[in-house]
Amino acid sequence: MTDLSAIDALLRLGGVATRAQVEALVPRARLERAVEAGDVHLVARGRYVLPAVEAAPRAAHQYRGVLCLLTAAQAWGWGVRLVPERPHVLVPKHRRVCTRQADAELHFADLRAEEMVEGRTSQDRTLLDCLRTLPFPDALAVADSALRDGYRREWLVALARDARGPGSSQIRRVAACADPGAANPFESALRAIALEVPGLLVTPQVSIRDPLFIGRCDLVEVRLQIVLEADSFEWHGGRAALAADARRYDDLVAHGWMVLRFAWEQVMFEAEWVRAVLERATRERTEQLCPGCRDAQPFRPSA
Repeated sequence: MTDLSAIDALLRLGGVATRAQVEALVPRARLERAVEAGDVHLVARGRYVLPAVEAAPRAAHQYRGVLCLLTAAQAWGWGVRLVPERPHVLVPKHRRVCTRQADAELHFADLRAEEMVEGRTSQDRTLLDCLRTLPFPDALAVADSALRDGYRREWLVALARDARGPGSSQIRRVAACADPGAANPFESALRAIALEVPGLLVTPQVSIRDPLFIGRCDLVEVRLQIVLEADSFEWHGGRAALAADARRYDDLVAHGWMVLRFAWEQVMFEAEWVRAVLERATRERTEQLCPGCRDAQPFRPSA
């Protein structure tokens, strides 16, 4: 059983999550106790947020602004790589605001009417701001979450195509890499690191059959037979589930797959080490498999 608290689970899921997502990490009773204590808020049927996420609109009202960037993304129900310590609030450029000891991250810009929706930046404006200004892993986590939540890829591609000014090249890069198949921001952050490794091309949530079904894995490099797992140390609910998980990893290794498991703390705070491990693994597998890979039957992931 995991020792995660419900608060920690929400933090790892980007501050907003469904009941199913939270209960994959902690037992239902632990989640219900957190709700009763006020540590986690139930804001809609089967949808949970951290108290700071629900309280953010008050900060926007205080400064007569709107929620923006990561806080707006959370308000739209999109998970983020790391939950911001203070809400991000956008106020008009020429408004005089006392920023001394502000309890919000203040940003200054003028918005058109269509760029504001119910006290937050619109979905399009939120995506543009996040993809333009955030570090690549944070931007990718927001874009993945938006697509997973139903924002259409065609709209994101069009938004990126029409972007101009500083940061527009990153907008297009993130839009090209965004994938609704990513399960959560943790996985998005791991994929962002993997995308920086030459020769490593991972795909999220791939079912592996070799030839019989072995399991569904977080990130898979098909050509090099490398599996990356964003290891959340999920609550298994019993020995049978834990044994099934162990069996999946053993079957993968026995069938020639290299399985690399990364903890949330490593991906979030030790990205350079994670990248170094991926680089070494990629070099090793390339040396092992590339000389004969032209003669081998390519692996085909199942649909």
